[in-house]
Amino acid sequence: MTISTDAVIIGAGPCGLFQVFELGLLGLKAHLVDSLPQVGGQCSELYPDKPIYDIPAIPSIGAQELVDQLMIQIAPFDPEFHLDQAAKTVVKKDDGRFEVVTTLGTTFDAGVVIIAGGVGAFEPRRLKVKGAPELEGTSLFYSVKDRTKHYGKDIVIFGGGDSALDWTLDFVGHAASVTLVHRSQTFRAQPANVSKMRAHCDAMEMMFVEGTASGVVTDDEGNLTGVQIRGKDHIVRTLECQELLCFWGMSPKLGPIGEWGLELYKKTRIPVDTEKFQTNIEGIYAVGDINWYPGKKKLILSGFHEAALAAFAIKAHLFPGEKVHLQYTTTSPKMHQRLGVANPFTQKDVDAGSPLD
Repeated sequence: MTISTDAVIIGAGPCGLFQVFELGLLGLKAHLVDSLPQVGGQCSELYPDKPIYDIPAIPSIGAQELVDQLMIQIAPFDPEFHLDQAAKTVVKKDDGRFEVVTTLGTTFDAGVVIIAGGVGAFEPRRLKVKGAPELEGTSLFYSVKDRTKHYGKDIVIFGGGDSALDWTLDFVGHAASVTLVHRSQTFRAQPANVSKMRAHCDAMEMMFVEGTASGVVTDDEGNLTGVQIRGKDHIVRTLECQELLCFWGMSPKLGPIGEWGLELYKKTRIPVDTEKFQTNIEGIYAVGDINWYPGKKKLILSGFHEAALAAFAIKAHLFPGEKVHLQYTTTSPKMHQRLGVANPFTQKDVDAGSPLD
């Protein structure tokens, strides 16, 4: 059975979810496809407890909480989710619409396709030493789903980016011991957090080791007891630990997206224009981390901006010749109807100089 819809959004992370909202305000229906078993993308899969500080008007919000709030926000538009399956093929038909088929055989007839797949078919960069795969999910982790499960443990954290430093600082005082391991003294994380980490080291509250992993140590029952670290002096030392947390980032793999005839930037990202956020194929758009244009910044708030402009371009694409009016959610009765809200303020209030103008 083919599902007909205005738009298929590939990726149900924050940008994909907000794309639903912007399309819904313009009266457009969307279905979302995601290879993960739940919505939220990297926010839910990799760092649900991580605080986010740069969402406008929200001083701090957890990654999973942001996803939950977006789900509430888009509820009036009844989006339909097709999870645990990836978009396998996207074919443009003679009528300009698209046939989208997923790995589970779900088939769509879509007016447009919006790629909001983050870094694509992402997977964490893994610890590549003998015995590591057998420890995954029990004592070797690439994300933190519930921080409290790691409290009271002797933890070794690998990485030099924001995630590694964020979790290192978070676990100090909660874990039995925290050791951060990085290949050099140069970090990609926020300088303020690096300074905090070094202060904890000076206070003997944690330890930093410069080196790389060369092996894991287990007992007779296969339980992790330590990790071997090769230092810059080429000497291998063993750090006793109960858990390993690795934050080396994601390995971006476009997967099937790379086979759809799209122009690619450095084989991992999709170039778009900055008016419509359209790709080289008319009717296919890309928002969020997966797209590229001069000056691109990989920020959630940038993706929200891209989703808003893309929605207006999509409306114009689907209804050529029809003027797409900019209406404000504060005053537009049509917007209130779509959102299912009652608003006492009118355009007359705004014209009279209401603070809501």
